[in-house]
Amino acid sequence: MTIKRNLILAIESSCDETSVAVVEDGTIVHSNIVASQIKSHMRFGGVVPEIASRHHVEQITQCIEEAMTEADVSYEDLSAVAVTQGPGLVGALLIGVNAAKAIAFAHRLPLIAVNHMAGHIYANRLIKPLVFPLLALVVSGGHTELVYMKEDGDYTIIGETRDDAAGEAYDKIGRVLGLPYPGGKKIDEMAHLGEDTYHFPRAMLKEDNYDFSFSGLKSSFINTVHNANQKGEPLNNINLAASFQASVIEVLVSKTLRAAKEFKVKQLVLAGGVAANKGLRDTLTKVMAEELPDVELIIPPLSLCGDNAAMIGAAASIQYQKDHFTDYALNAKPGLTFN
Repeated sequence: MTIKRNLILAIESSCDETSVAVVEDGTIVHSNIVASQIKSHMRFGGVVPEIASRHHVEQITQCIEEAMTEADVSYEDLSAVAVTQGPGLVGALLIGVNAAKAIAFAHRLPLIAVNHMAGHIYANRLIKPLVFPLLALVVSGGHTELVYMKEDGDYTIIGETRDDAAGEAYDKIGRVLGLPYPGGKKIDEMAHLGEDTYHFPRAMLKEDNYDFSFSGLKSSFINTVHNANQKGEPLNNINLAASFQASVIEVLVSKTLRAAKEFKVKQLVLAGGVAANKGLRDTLTKVMAEELPDVELIIPPLSLCGDNAAMIGAAASIQYQKDHFTDYALNAKPGLTFN
C-alpha cells in the first residue's frame, strides 16, 4: 500500500509578486516559482494596484504550470490547495483566491486560506523546526509587529506600529534621496558605508510597551533634507542613510530583545521583506548572542524574506493538520489581521 504524501499547492498574490509553490509536510520545498513585477512599478516609485492585478492575471497560470512541472507532481498527487487570503491589495489577492478555488473545485481538493503574515513567520519553518513559545519580529512594507506564539497557529500581537511600517518608511526615505523603487536595499547598502552623524529620534524607545512608530523619524529626515536644501547647505547622503537605519534598527532590536526576555521565549524568528536588511540581521544576531544566548535566533535566507508561495505552503500545513479548511465562498480580505 502506497502512503500518500502531504503535498500542498500554494499560491501567493498579495502584492507585486505572483508565486506558486509545491510544499511537502510544511518543510520540504519542491518548487517555488516567483514572478516579480518590480520593473513594472519602478517608474511609478511604488506599487500601482491596477497594474499589479493585470500582471497577476497574465502570470498566474504559467506560474502554476511551472511549479507543478518543477515539482514533478500531478493534481492527483496533491493533498490540498492553499492561498493567501490577506492582507494585501484586494485586486491582487482576488486573482490568487479565484485560481485556488478553481483548482480545488476542479480536482476536489481541500481549500486552505492563509494569512500572509503567518506565511512570513512560517518561512522560518522551512529552515528549522519552530520551538514554542516563540517571538516573531515581522517587518515588511506594510507591517511591523511583534507576535507571540505559544503553539502552532496561535498568534498574539504584543506590539505593532501605530503609523508607518518600517519598510514603508524605507521606501519613502528612498524617494526623498532620489533612489529607485524599492529603496530599502539601496539604503541598507549606503548605511554600511556611512556613520550615524544626524542622530534622528528613536521614537517610543523608552515607553513601557512594545509598539513602534516611524512617522516621526520619517518627518525628521524629510525636514532635515528640506531645511538643508533651502539654506543651500551640503548633505551627506551616505550618512543620512546610515543615521536613518541606525534609528530604525535600534528601536526594532531594543524592543524585540525586551519582549523576548519578558515572555521567556525559546526562539526568536525574523520575518518579512525587511528581514533581508543586512544591518538588521547583523545587529539582531550580535545582540541576541550577547544578551540571550540560550534563545535560538532563526533568520530566513534572502530567498524566503520577500513574498513567496513556499511560506504560504509552510503555514498551510499547520492548518491542514488541524483540518482547518474553507469553502468556495472564500473571498479576499485586504485588511486581514491575526486578531
